[in-house]
Amino acid sequence: MTLEARELTVIYDGTAVVDGVSLTLPGGPFGLGLIGESGSGKTTVARCLLGLVAPTSGTVRFGGADVGGLRHSRPYRRAVQIVVQDTEGALDPRMRVGTAIAEVLRAHRMVPRGAEAERVTELLAEVGLTAEHAARFPHQLSGGQRQRAAIARALAVRPRFLVLDEPTSALDTTVQARILDLLRRLRAEHRLSCLLISHDLAVVEQLCPHVLVLHRGRVVEEGDLTEVLRDPRHPATRTLRDAVPRLTDAQSPPPPGQPRTPRR
Repeated sequence: MTLEARELTVIYDGTAVVDGVSLTLPGGPFGLGLIGESGSGKTTVARCLLGLVAPTSGTVRFGGADVGGLRHSRPYRRAVQIVVQDTEGALDPRMRVGTAIAEVLRAHRMVPRGAEAERVTELLAEVGLTAEHAARFPHQLSGGQRQRAAIARALAVRPRFLVLDEPTSALDTTVQARILDLLRRLRAEHRLSCLLISHDLAVVEQLCPHVLVLHRGRVVEEGDLTEVLRDPRHPATRTLRDAVPRLTDAQSPPPPGQPRTPRR
């Protein structure tokens, strides 16, 4: 099963914020990075894929079928889930974490009636949380714990595709690394196909062997991440690469007589 965007264009107030973007997410495990500076159109592309924004032109296709023409959208909504940057906004502050996950299970009829609590505990354990966390409100969790809870809720419907919209940008470096490790493991175990939206190439490098670069709503570069980093062809790509010194250094040989600094 494949998720595709074909020539997506979204126009707001006469301006094309997304302009002819095409991408393909094959079945997983797979990772595609969609990168660009703020305002490049990344999140709008994601919202089109999720059916939250109707494109001005172009199509989103799931298994070859136009998503806009699906008579029954529930299978598609289960198949494609999102994990966002703002976990405080994604989780209802008035609802305990376990209740929020159980609500998804009930809405999509994922488990028999009465089995929600057991499944919630399983999902929390899968992302490194305990049953105790189910009784807490979002504000009682750390940023990393809230992101884990949001991932557990996304996994509740057994998706095939995850749209990861800056999922670690609000976290400190140590917690960020742990969340990326978690996502990498879950991608392999569940055979997920992930679209990672970010402006940080160091984050994209952890999950995505392939990358598309957006600039002013257009795809200006795409291909294997290693090749794109080695020889960026567009100024926007060079700017993003140069913002991460470790990546810049990795492309250049060390001065004569000095060993290359090992990557961590």
